[in-house]
Amino acid sequence: MNWQQSKHYWPFAQYSQFTLQKPHLWHIQDIGTGPVILLIHGAGSTTHSWQRLVPFLTDKYRVIMVDLPGQGFTRLGAQQRCGLDHMAEDLTSCLTALNIEPKVIIGHSAGAAIALRLAELATFGCKVIGINAALDHFRGVAGVLFPLLAKAIANLPFSSSVLSKIAGHEDTVDRILKGTGSDLVEADLKFYKELMRSRSHIGATMQMMAQWDLEPLLARLPNLQTETHLIASSNDLAVPCATSQRAAALLPNADYRVLSDLGHLAHEEDAATIAACIVPLLDFGSASVNKAG
Repeated sequence: MNWQQSKHYWPFAQYSQFTLQKPHLWHIQDIGTGPVILLIHGAGSTTHSWQRLVPFLTDKYRVIMVDLPGQGFTRLGAQQRCGLDHMAEDLTSCLTALNIEPKVIIGHSAGAAIALRLAELATFGCKVIGINAALDHFRGVAGVLFPLLAKAIANLPFSSSVLSKIAGHEDTVDRILKGTGSDLVEADLKFYKELMRSRSHIGATMQMMAQWDLEPLLARLPNLQTETHLIASSNDLAVPCATSQRAAALLPNADYRVLSDLGHLAHEEDAATIAACIVPLLDFGSASVNKAG
């Protein structure tokens, strides 16, 4: 993707900055002042996915958004560092170098797993809020085929180029997004259509899926003391809301709630509803949660 071309219309481009914190050249957006909130997008997305939620937060908080390695405008510096642990480690190093200490980390889908891992690694205390958090194994046949397929495709020469040509078709993008259970307006769809045409973005997303390993984190959930709030959507066709329920039951200091009629991209569909759930949780004086959800 070409930043010089995209910056004229990319959401919050005026707040974008690029910082080389090895091994990656990170794209970070820094908006507002106050206690720091870090937003981490899911696989295959970018900072743009938070564009409708951010205005609900920046009146009182400093919001930091980041593109994951190789996705969006962050330039991948090490192809083998696209898995959960490596991305969390590299992001932690980046935040440390920039002297950024989030009080709350909000992650969507796979970004919620990265948020929990980052909270483990951080030297500062923080809360984690997960939106349709991908905190479970793939189920059934997909549990075997999907990781193997991702690894096979990621290792094929020119695979990202071929995939970007296939996925870049508007009909393909529409089908993929409708498969999440979310219904986005056309103005938001255009960003995903551009991302799907990007060879580097597709390649990094495939590497992320190929290297993704949740097993160690899932095994540690009963021991994680991080205050965690999981928000799930009843119409999520990608990550069933039962996933958040199971994870919240395992985490000792977590709760969850289910929202009706929203899909996997709930924060893009209805940012006001998501904000109404999140803002009351941005109380840095209390670490208690309500297990009842």
